[in-house]
Amino acid sequence: MNPELLFFLETVIGGLMAGVMYALVALGFVLIFKASGVFNFAQGVLCLFAALALYDFMAPGGWVDRWFGITFPVWISIGLTIYVMIVVAWLIERLVLQHLVKQEPIILFMATLGLAYVLEGLGDILFGSDVKPLDIGIPQGASDWLLDNFNLYVEKLEMVAAATAAVLVIVLAIFFHKTRIGRALRAVADDHQAALSVGISLRTIWVIVWSVSGIVALVAGIMWGSKSGVQFSLSLIALKALPVLILGGFTSVPGAIVGGLIIGVGEKLAEVYFGPLVGGAIENWFAYMLALVFLLFRPQGLFGERIIERV
Repeated sequence: MNPELLFFLETVIGGLMAGVMYALVALGFVLIFKASGVFNFAQGVLCLFAALALYDFMAPGGWVDRWFGITFPVWISIGLTIYVMIVVAWLIERLVLQHLVKQEPIILFMATLGLAYVLEGLGDILFGSDVKPLDIGIPQGASDWLLDNFNLYVEKLEMVAAATAAVLVIVLAIFFHKTRIGRALRAVADDHQAALSVGISLRTIWVIVWSVSGIVALVAGIMWGSKSGVQFSLSLIALKALPVLILGGFTSVPGAIVGGLIIGVGEKLAEVYFGPLVGGAIENWFAYMLALVFLLFRPQGLFGERIIERV
């Protein structure tokens, strides 16, 4: 294969894989926004908190080991972490959200901003701030088959992440459009008052959606933690997910994936082919420039619902 074409393909594939990692985080934002109409700034910290809890259940010398003298195998640890995220969702509803029913979206957004700092501080107190290597058995390194047959370097971890994202999209799409709870979630997002008037429990819906969002955060935390270790900078991936949401649409599960892929490929190609012309570092700001263009010409995103207000 032509070396230049091979390099281009590797760049595109690397961008697609990076975009999948962004999309895994963006999915959690979409879930909360579809159920409440609020951008959940705490989603990145939820990914961090879930990954920290998973590591602690598994690792010798962790908080669980120090207090109870036990550690757990991978799958039991994942199950326990899911339980922890459900408890966190219940506490968020009980301590924060139930007091903010009928409030403006900006107030709910500010509540999630404060919640992000609370969870980050709690994670620091419980688990410490050092970088923690997370290994749950996901294959690492390049795919030998692609390398031997096509001379393409693709990380096995990123291939697992892509398959996981595809399964999540299918499951969440079915959940939102084919189940009674999913329809109730969309009703709550459209109008809290109307949902309450037809007997939908806002508190129950919020616990459910935050629980599901916490499980999605765990999946994203596992992938990012396996790739670069569990560290507190993981919470900043919320900022990288924002342009993904703007491109795909805040209310679209498939849009989160498509937006992530566009951002991933776009920033890799821009860095490789245009970076040398401007001194590099395009990858750091390309996503935000592309998001700005979308805000100017298509603010609802590629798959978002156009908002029409009667005046």
